[in-house]
Amino acid sequence: MASNTATRQSAAKNTSRGSNGSSRSNGRRKHTHNEGIIPLLARAVREVEASAQRGKATPANRTKFHVIALLMREERARIKTEEGVSDAERAETLKRLDGVAAILAKTAARDTSLITLLEPTAPITEATRQLKRKMLSQAGFELPEEEKSAPEPVKAYVPPELAERQVEPAGVESRMLANPFLAPDLTPPKQPTPVVRLANWELLGPLLKSFEQGGGGSACMPLPEPPVPDRLAPAGRELMDHQARFLASVREGHRSFLLADEPGLGKTAQSVIAASVADAYPLLVVVPNVVKMNWAREVERWTPQRRVTVIHGDGQDIDAFADVFVVNYEILDRHLSWISRFGFKGMVVDEAHMIKNVQSQRSRNVLAIAESVRERTPGVSPLLIALTGTPLINDIDDFRAIWRFLGWTDAEKPGPELMARLENNGWTPADSAFYPEARQSVIDMGIVRRRKIDVAADLPAKRVVDLPVELDDEYGRGIREAEAQLARKLLDRFTAVKNGKLGEKLSDDAIIRMVCAQELEESNASADGMNVFTMVRQIGQAKAGLAADYAAQLARSVGKVVFFAKHIDVMDRVEAQLAEAGLTTVSIRGDQSTAFRQEQIDAFNKDPEVAVAVCSLTAAGVGVNLQAASNVVLAELSWTDAEQTQAIDRVHRIGQAEPVTAWRIVAAQTIDAKIAELIDGKAGLAARALDGAEAKDETEDSVQLLALMGVLQRAIAQA
Repeated sequence: MASNTATRQSAAKNTSRGSNGSSRSNGRRKHTHNEGIIPLLARAVREVEASAQRGKATPANRTKFHVIALLMREERARIKTEEGVSDAERAETLKRLDGVAAILAKTAARDTSLITLLEPTAPITEATRQLKRKMLSQAGFELPEEEKSAPEPVKAYVPPELAERQVEPAGVESRMLANPFLAPDLTPPKQPTPVVRLANWELLGPLLKSFEQGGGGSACMPLPEPPVPDRLAPAGRELMDHQARFLASVREGHRSFLLADEPGLGKTAQSVIAASVADAYPLLVVVPNVVKMNWAREVERWTPQRRVTVIHGDGQDIDAFADVFVVNYEILDRHLSWISRFGFKGMVVDEAHMIKNVQSQRSRNVLAIAESVRERTPGVSPLLIALTGTPLINDIDDFRAIWRFLGWTDAEKPGPELMARLENNGWTPADSAFYPEARQSVIDMGIVRRRKIDVAADLPAKRVVDLPVELDDEYGRGIREAEAQLARKLLDRFTAVKNGKLGEKLSDDAIIRMVCAQELEESNASADGMNVFTMVRQIGQAKAGLAADYAAQLARSVGKVVFFAKHIDVMDRVEAQLAEAGLTTVSIRGDQSTAFRQEQIDAFNKDPEVAVAVCSLTAAGVGVNLQAASNVVLAELSWTDAEQTQAIDRVHRIGQAEPVTAWRIVAAQTIDAKIAELIDGKAGLAARALDGAEAKDETEDSVQLLALMGVLQRAIAQA
């Protein structure tokens, strides 16, 4: 967003010259009623409005809606600050921009999937950038040189801004010199399937829609029967049937997978053995920092004949001649140079939902390395596995980066293999039959999804139980007053808009959404003052003592307990309170070394004296095995159902012998109760996209926005 704004400001400077006559005819901004950017925005916003009136916006109109919002926001900022603009001209321009904003708000109220595009943090796609440049050009701007279309540059896997950070561990050069030649590609080139029927169609949007609309059964590719007897696991170890079927597919030659089994079904073991079956060595494994040491253990456990090395820091202690290299996301940026040319034949990305934001540096690093792996294995498909039990966190677009990592799509269109499948289906997105066929075509590319209830019948049950608590102390009174203060602020804004000119054009629901979206935007931009985030944190602090008491009761009555919280101060207070109660605890946090964290996990699982594991919801919510307990206490609520599920499934996984109960501590009569309700209502996306559940009405708005809207709606009702 910052780079786009800078470009816009640069264009404004280039086009507003007039005193010296330079760029007068081509670059000067036009402020007449029929020229410049505003008439262009007015025409475009009417087109989007008309599209929304006919039904849900098409991908092309979503892009246009986003570009209008970007240009309107930048034009408003420019006209407020630019020198040389008269007060009358400034007032007229702002009035016309308000008209565009009103139509955007009405359109978003009609098609709520558009509301996220009004947020400054909305990801900017390449299609959005291209349309924005086109509209600026049509409005008479002379685009800066870097904004003009240019030939695709030679691929560079290390961005210029990361070049100085690159390191090369000792021994890497020796390893590469030991095998300096790539195997020759002797396979005849495949003739691509001619793209005729789908040549002029935008396809990524329809592909995502095919998963979003629900139905169609489980999203799992056909898998062969497992070998009998199972000769894939090492001696003394046994695979479950669903694991063996996945590996049989690898043995038959399939090489790219979104392995989306529910958490706790042994995805790590499947990936480790898959590398052995495919002979995909050297293998690169990219993981969250919290599970690096566990991955090394799993490699040694399931493929004891292979050497594994874990990359820490600058990697000076690595074994450059190992078979498996494990690196965490956080340090990947300094190892891009040598990793991209090392010659890896396989790559596993654990907790792949962590790359869902294709604009993030983390995602760009992973995608660049995957591209280098594909290019350095000519004639042979490298083994690429994305592991995540929760590939969809908030939006169906979370699939995009994972599909790109696997090579199924690029930034704008399906890859050659997927395109050939779609072309051979015989349909276009104008045909209703396109969507189930397209969904199955993507699934057949390598989506593997199994649920515990289907493949692990002997795994005990899991349930989530809400424990409402009353906050009657000074903390509780302060929280209720803070919520009332927030409600008053939202109500004042609502009243001001309703009584103004916009109020004549917008419905109450549209004003509520607009006011709450603005509040959320301000809350994200600043941590000062009372907002939904600080309020939820204060509620967590207020619940800490009650949650610790309940955890202590559970530990004394039923045995080991896993306690999850979001904030360090809550964890500190709980640990101190449990120590005062005479209970031994371990702590799993994000600032620990991997070795120390593994010691804490081992102590909890093996030491009978350790009663409670106090865990960070973000640091211990993935890749950690804590099945020595069967009771979980969730002291603070997550913002997503997926994060909550991941935490509970640290306990509910293969190896668990008892029914699992998660006790969710909820502050009654506060926004906490509303958030709990909203989280539960957000659980349907994965069920539709991956498990084939039927579609139902479900808003795409964030839990934070919906919680604020609930506060304002109650305030209006009580006014």
